[in-house]
Amino acid sequence: MDDSTGDLPQLYLVTPPDPDREGFGDLMARVLDAAPVACLRLAMAGSDEDRIARTADALREIAHARDIPLVIARHGLLVERLGLDGVHLDDGARQVGKWRKELGADAIIGAFCGQSRDTGMTAGEAGADYVAFGPAGVTTLGDGSRAERDLFAWWSEMIEVPVVAEGALSAGLVRDLAPVADFFALGEEIWSTDDPAAALAAFHRIITGG
Repeated sequence: MDDSTGDLPQLYLVTPPDPDREGFGDLMARVLDAAPVACLRLAMAGSDEDRIARTADALREIAHARDIPLVIARHGLLVERLGLDGVHLDDGARQVGKWRKELGADAIIGAFCGQSRDTGMTAGEAGADYVAFGPAGVTTLGDGSRAERDLFAWWSEMIEVPVVAEGALSAGLVRDLAPVADFFALGEEIWSTDDPAAALAAFHRIITGG
């Protein structure tokens, strides 16, 4: 996962919490074929290891057939066992150094850092390949805090580590943040629609101006 395609940000797809439901593999394939995706994150609800492993196996085949890396949220111990490409950590910088040492230089390690510039910098210094800030949009979840545009603008100007915008993204927000974000992580924004593939393609058109 890198941002070497020029100045335009890229799409980073996050699974829904139930990607093991019947027919989801076919849906995921259609979505990944609808627009270029830089990375796929498996973000399942629950902690049933066998269920997570079966789902990861299925999604890995679909993603790797399209040369898309698959990372898993939180469960770093499963990365090597399941042949995944890395881990997305949701607790800021705390475990970045540990997993960089455990998984090696080639693994993708990302860190969600909420709205904290300092936490993001610490994660980058510890070896994170990307830092994610959010929620970027308005949501009733959590305490209502947002990662404002100024944070992304400062980061993109001052820090070389790629930055991901995620959480309650809208078409308007993506358009506004496109000059200051390297990736947009989309999950519920597309899975909650009647046609996730079309929704992802629409976000891609916003980014590319197509």
